Amino acid sequence: MNGEQHGGASKVKVLIVEDQMPVAMMMTFLLARAGCETEVATTGANAMQKAQDGNFDLITLDADLPGGISGFEVCRRLRENPFFQTPIVFVSGRCCIEDQQHGLDVGAADYITKPFETFEFAPRLLSHVERTGSTSVSH
Repeated sequence: MNGEQHGGASKVKVLIVEDQMPVAMMMTFLLARAGCETEVATTGANAMQKAQDGNFDLITLDADLPGGISGFEVCRRLRENPFFQTPIVFVSGRCCIEDQQHGLDVGAADYITKPFETFEFAPRLLSHVERTGSTSVSH
């Protein structure tokens, strides 16, 4: 984390919540290539702490996490705070429509199923940051 400035705009800061390290590394690579700064959490409890302590522009969240707190529960708890406006996007292997709907019902902005298309991953995520205007994103 170097806090570099590009054209007067801060890097988009993304919290990746993913317990499968190869997937987390791929997501980190794709987002870094798009100019984002990333941090990884591997459990629901760790995700809750980092989300509340960090100043993230976006959170990606796996539905299935170890440690007893699912991604759905993390999202629901974060959304209980009316001041927590950070966009949350599920990136999950759960691909049935009921899971996707549940993710949106608990407060996610979007739901991407794994395996995802690498060429559209970062642009799709960053579109949610642009919509909220939480940071300056330049492409």
